[in-house]
Amino acid sequence: MDLSKIGQTMIPLLTEAGLKLIGALALWIVGRWLISFAMNVMGKGMTRQHLDATIVRYTKSTVGAVLNITLIVAILGFFGVQTTSFAAVLAAASFAIGAAWSGLLANFAAGAFMLVLRPFKAGDFVTAGGLTGTVEEIGLFVTTFHTPDNVRTFVGNNKLFSDNIQNFSANPYRRVELVAQIGHSTDHRQAISLLKSRLAKIPNVLADPAPDVEILTFNAMGPVLAVRPYTNNDHYWQVYFDTNRVIQEAFGEAGYGVPEQHFAIRSAAAAAGGAA
Repeated sequence: MDLSKIGQTMIPLLTEAGLKLIGALALWIVGRWLISFAMNVMGKGMTRQHLDATIVRYTKSTVGAVLNITLIVAILGFFGVQTTSFAAVLAAASFAIGAAWSGLLANFAAGAFMLVLRPFKAGDFVTAGGLTGTVEEIGLFVTTFHTPDNVRTFVGNNKLFSDNIQNFSANPYRRVELVAQIGHSTDHRQAISLLKSRLAKIPNVLADPAPDVEILTFNAMGPVLAVRPYTNNDHYWQVYFDTNRVIQEAFGEAGYGVPEQHFAIRSAAAAAGGAA
C-alpha cells in the first residue's frame, strides 16, 4: 500500500469537501441573516399598513417556513444533491407524513380559516377548546394562550375551530353575575335601593347600562337578589370582587340580620283534632 499515493488522492478530496463545508456554513449563515432581514422588513411593512397583529404573525410564520425549506434545498444543491430528485422525495414524504399526521394538516387549515373568519385575534380574552385565557398568537398549527393563573398554554387550532368559541373582548362591556341572600324579615325594596346606590360608586362599573338588582328567586331563608353590574372585560374581576365586598359591607352597615331557614312543623294529631 502506497501511503503517499493515497495521501495525494485524499488530500484534494478532503480539501474540496472542507471548502464545500465552509461554503455551506457560510451560505447557511448568510441565508439565515437574509431571511431574518426579509421577515423584519415584511413585518414592518405589514405593520405600517395597519394589518392585524394576528395576520402579521401568521404570515411571517408561513413565509419563514417556506424560505427556510428553500435555503435547505439550496444548500443540498451546493453539495451536488439533485434538487429535482429531492423535491420529488420531499413531495412524497409530505404526502406520507400528511396521511399519517392528518391532524397537523387539520390544524394548519383551521388556523387559516380562523384568520379569515376572525372569531378572535391576538389580545382577546376567550373561552375555546375547553380553555379560558388571553390569546397571544395564532400559529401555523397551534394557538398560544395565557390563562388567568399566568400559565402559557398551547392548543391545536383544529380543536379550537371545531369547538364553541366565546370572545369576551368582542363587545364593549360584560355583565358580572352575583347573588345576595336576604332574610324573610328584610325589606327587599330597601335592600335593592341600597345595593344600587352602592354599586354605582364602585370604580369601573358602567352607568349605562345601569346595574341590575332584582329578586331572582326564593328559598327557605328568604328572597335571593340578582346583583348584576356591567363593566369592561379588562375590569371584570376587580368589579366582581368589589361587588361581593359591597354586598357584605352594605348589609352589615344596614343592620340586616343573618338569613335563617324557617320551617312550619305541624302535628298530624293536632291537625286531625282540629278537623274533628
